[in-house]
Amino acid sequence: MYICAVFRYTLMKIIIAGGGEVGFHLAKLLSFESLDIILIDTDKDRLNYAESHLDIRGIHGNAMSLSLMDEAQVASSDLFIAVTSEEATNITICALAKQLGSKRTIARISNIEFIKAKNEISFKEIGVDELISPEELAAAEIQQLLDQSAFSNSYGFEEGALTLIGTTLGKDVPFVGKSVKEAANIFPDVHFMPIAIQRKGTQYTMIPRGDTCFEAGDTAFFITLKEGVEEIYKLTGKRKASIKNVMILGGGRIGYNTARELCEKKFNVTIIEKNKKKAFEIADLLPNALVIHADGRNAELLEEEDLSTMDAFISVTENSETNIMSCLMAHSKNVKKTIALVENMDYFQLSHSIGIDTLINKKLLTANTIFRYIRRGEVVDMTTLNNLNAEILEFIVNANSKVTGYKIKDLDFPRTAIIGGVIKDGKGIIALGDYRISAGDRIVVCCLPRSIKRIESLFL
Repeated sequence: MYICAVFRYTLMKIIIAGGGEVGFHLAKLLSFESLDIILIDTDKDRLNYAESHLDIRGIHGNAMSLSLMDEAQVASSDLFIAVTSEEATNITICALAKQLGSKRTIARISNIEFIKAKNEISFKEIGVDELISPEELAAAEIQQLLDQSAFSNSYGFEEGALTLIGTTLGKDVPFVGKSVKEAANIFPDVHFMPIAIQRKGTQYTMIPRGDTCFEAGDTAFFITLKEGVEEIYKLTGKRKASIKNVMILGGGRIGYNTARELCEKKFNVTIIEKNKKKAFEIADLLPNALVIHADGRNAELLEEEDLSTMDAFISVTENSETNIMSCLMAHSKNVKKTIALVENMDYFQLSHSIGIDTLINKKLLTANTIFRYIRRGEVVDMTTLNNLNAEILEFIVNANSKVTGYKIKDLDFPRTAIIGGVIKDGKGIIALGDYRISAGDRIVVCCLPRSIKRIESLFL
């Protein structure tokens, strides 16, 4: 989790170099924020498509060109993001942009050794403020999901001082049919609180209030303390599955990084990779993993490799449909946890209805990370949950914040937002109405998009 400088300009100017999938998706999300967005790319057709579908300006050409940087007025930019397919290019153009006057630079990379070596190598000295690897973010997300294996979503704040957990409520959950207030009276000693609910079969996200009722089939999201995780397991009837045997389909960067981390934690890892050369390379690099050169789309092969004995199945090939179908195959064999990498955001609506535990998307994970740099107020962390039209932000309260000194119940907070918890001196607190906010507190807020600017203004 990285503490970032925050800009308070009325209209931030952001330049994105690279109009591929990640660049286009970033431009799309950032354009919703009423920002001044410039997209640079060498592919004219790609730029024309972006300009016709988004409220941005496109510049055709190579971002390595100093004349093009001058045309884009890099010197007046608040944020320069390089997300081309070449990491060396991204690092170089970020360094150039910084020297030309851009206030902050972010480079997309694929070599996670650079990220791991940030303490030894100061990339800021050459002009790169942040390094972001979509593949590393996806591998970290998978690790988090395996740690909370019974839940469809999980996210930790401040090394687990507070944890966000999402789970589908079965009809036998004791608070189904009860309002939030009734549930709180029945279970007064729990260490978690609901912050968002998505109704079954809809895209409707609501911020729960005292009179909001839980319904069977809801996907409910809770902020919890460490001890509250076990309480949620117990109340929702979920069982913490012991994950030991893991099969990974796809030996690309995400598959390899995930396998390496799992091997270091003494998991039993099987990797299936259809490229022979890559399979042998992985086998040399990960001697503790079982690497199989084969096409993982072959159902008989998965059976032969004891798919049914696996605790988790992770499909991270370059093909979304392959990942989904193979996870369905694993689900049919009663594998406890299935995770599929997908590129199409529309697939998120299908995940639970078709039997896949969790879908992950590199573009969404990357955008979440970069969004920290456009939020006003002292935002130190944020996430957007899969298939949930809401954002969860972590603010640091300063002495001049409008919320400082007030009790939560006395705040002019919109109904489309809720304070889920507070981190004070490194300790998580499920803060209720009588909690008085003080400078230095870290406040975790869940809000719908239409409330974000109002919420940000409270923490300025």
